[in-house]
Amino acid sequence: MNIAYWTVAGLLAMFYVYAGTLKVIRSRDQLRPMMAWVDRIPLPALRALGTVEILGATGLILPPLTGIAPPLAPAAAIGFVLLQTGAIAVHLTGEDRRITLNVGLIATAAMTIWLATRP
Repeated sequence: MNIAYWTVAGLLAMFYVYAGTLKVIRSRDQLRPMMAWVDRIPLPALRALGTVEILGATGLILPPLTGIAPPLAPAAAIGFVLLQTGAIAVHLTGEDRRITLNVGLIATAAMTIWLATRP
């Protein structure tokens, strides 16, 4: 793996560990100022989403780092592209139309996929 992959994947992983941890440990009231959509989904689904984000971040880092199942890294990044595509749909169907962060995360995950699959 090269420096560019570790930089991009590391930043993406840090974001998702942070965001996922917030979704797992904070209450709806604490999340509402940052995430206006939290009232639209059940609490167990919110907790599961946070867990998926943490596991995906782990999938970006551990397989290339250990050399065990390296194809899981681009698979995790593809999962983040799909996750953010769904997030955009949730934002656009609700009253919250702010999708700039989601588009940026899709672009970052796509860059991670490209970097992970380069020879």
